[in-house]
Order: sequence, then C-alpha cells, then structure tokens
Amino acid sequence: MANLTASNITIDFPLYHSESRSLKKTILGHASARFGRDTHNRPVVQALRDISFSLGSGDRLGLIGSNGSGKTTLLRVLSGIYQPTGGILSADGRLTALLDPGQGMNHQLTGRENIRLRGLYLGLSPAETTELVKDVEDFSELGHFLDLPVRNYSSGMTIRLAFAMATAFPPEILLMDEWILAGDAVFMEKAKKRVEGMVRHADILVLASHSPSILVEWCNRLLWIENGQIKGDGDPMTVLERYLPPSAFRDLAKVEPAA
Repeated sequence: MANLTASNITIDFPLYHSESRSLKKTILGHASARFGRDTHNRPVVQALRDISFSLGSGDRLGLIGSNGSGKTTLLRVLSGIYQPTGGILSADGRLTALLDPGQGMNHQLTGRENIRLRGLYLGLSPAETTELVKDVEDFSELGHFLDLPVRNYSSGMTIRLAFAMATAFPPEILLMDEWILAGDAVFMEKAKKRVEGMVRHADILVLASHSPSILVEWCNRLLWIENGQIKGDGDPMTVLERYLPPSAFRDLAKVEPAA
C-alpha cells in the first residue's frame, strides 16, 4: 500500500543580491514573509517550517491557507520539484502531480513529441506510448494543434495537454493544486469527471485549494498552513470552523464530508 510521510520538512529560499532585486521588494510587501539566516549566514526566506504528517491508504489530505502561506510550496516539495532544506520526506507509491500546467514540457517541441517524451520518462514500451498518444489526443481534443510547437499554444490549450498527459495513468499518490479545476467550462466539466475517478482510485490524495466546499467533499483531513507553519490539523469541519468566518462556516452545513 502507498504511504507518504513528511517529518519536520523545512525549506528556505536564499535571497541573492537582495538589496537590488525587485524580488526582495515583492517579498517585503507581504506581511507573512518569514526571514532568517542559513548555516552560512546568508539571508533567506523561510517558506516552510517543521511540516510533519503521515498518510496511508485511504487518506485524503486537503491543504488550506491564505495566498503565500506555503501550500503550493509544500506540494512542490512532495512532488520532488523542491528539495527540502531540512527534514525527511518518504514516499512509497506511483505518484502523479497536477501542479504547474507547463511543468515538464519542452515548449519548443510539438504536443505530440511531448507526449512521446512523457512515455519515455515513464519507461513505457512503444505500444504503450502509442496508446498514451491516442488517449491524450482523444481527451485533450487538441486535434491538429498537437503537431504544432507548444510555444504557440494558448494557456488553455497548454492546460488541456498537461492535464491529459498527467491523468492518463491512475496514480497511487495524487498531488493536486487548484489550477486543475479552472479553465473553459466545457473541458473542465469533462476534466472534473476524470479527476473524480482518479481521486476515487488513488490510495492517497493531497489537494491544495481555497474552496472549503471542494475540500470538505474530497478530503477527510485538513492541514491549515499559515506563514509556512501548521496552524491546524484534523477533521475538515473542525479545522474549517477555526479557519472560516462564522457565516461562511455555517454555509458548509449542507456539504457532506468525504467518506
């Protein structure tokens, strides 16, 4: 069975030549920014601090918190995009991450070439890669655009391609950011059905969202992150009662929690 365990995960981003960079000005404009020094006494932004949890088969973990709280950063750590500065991450199971739409794609290549590259990355046989191309072509409905370079795609087309490739195989561990639930209405209705199927069949789900109703519907545990630290952890409704204004929390009464 799949498992995913984070033990005291910490991640710091260094500020290089920070006095002259607009990045520092941007970060300083956020009241939630956390600053510190690394072991070499260099200035860093503390993105995550001592994040710990353990997930097993059947767990559906929702991540909630304000913009810039650390939700997406945590997903990127769990998916292997970012290496933690400290702590231990352990994952056992086939993992799919639905995060940045263009992540892992070569925008100079065509959509079809990107699909075949994904097949090589996954270690698929030629026959399996052909099936992958057919599945992505049918689901994305991109038609002749698959034979054009991805750099010519609109953002919506890039999302279609990324989504179709990422969801072609059922994962044991599914990581999702809420971008996957945004886009043109017709495709997203189709995409939501595919995601719901993946959520049902995945052993473990980790979903970051600002939507309490989606989190209550799909998750059986919530992690509330603020300023890069855990502020709440537990049953979705218990955590949301602390997180939401009273009137917004009462509106959730009609939503059934995840089974």
